[in-house]
Amino acid sequence: MACGDCCASSSTKSRTNDPRWRRALWIALGVNAAMFAAEIVAGVAGGSKALQADALDFLGDAANYAISLGVAGMALTWRARAALLKGATLAVLGLYVLGAALWAVWHGGVPHAEMMGIVGLVALLANAGVALMLYRFRTGDANMRSVWICSRNDAIGNIAVVLAAAGVFGTGTAWPDLIVAGVMAMLGISGGVQIIVQARRELAPEGRGYAVAAE
Repeated sequence: MACGDCCASSSTKSRTNDPRWRRALWIALGVNAAMFAAEIVAGVAGGSKALQADALDFLGDAANYAISLGVAGMALTWRARAALLKGATLAVLGLYVLGAALWAVWHGGVPHAEMMGIVGLVALLANAGVALMLYRFRTGDANMRSVWICSRNDAIGNIAVVLAAAGVFGTGTAWPDLIVAGVMAMLGISGGVQIIVQARRELAPEGRGYAVAAE
């Protein structure tokens, strides 16, 4: 049992040192930073809460990828702590987006459907490529899994933005945009909770070890 646990830990740590993993993170970081800048401008100019929500998700993911690069190759404890931070960030961003969407129900206008659709399609292509690139790392530790969850959520969110653009165009109202923003917010909160739960599980055995040593 003990040997198996050590081997598993060593194997996971070696995966975080994999040059392919680091290269994938650098590419994902660049894509997310560029798409954040593009979507936040388009979201504000087009009055779309869904685009703004997606832009904030890109920003959070860019920060998460940077953290992942910083802890890659470190002990599992540090990677799990980084995952806790990323999970909390994702959940907080989700709560912010949810609040902004609720505020817009009473104070927002009708967004530009054409801009939403074009930017959403570009973002979808970018995120689909990143998600495919990171797919092989989806079963790693909490830190690696958090990167996969972020990429998966982005791709799903982009599809939702495109559908919202079609809905706004067809109905002439902001409801499709606001509904999608709310769904994306809930997806972010759910993903953050998943990351936090797994990270806490990875930290629990060491926590019990410290307690035993203290006794």
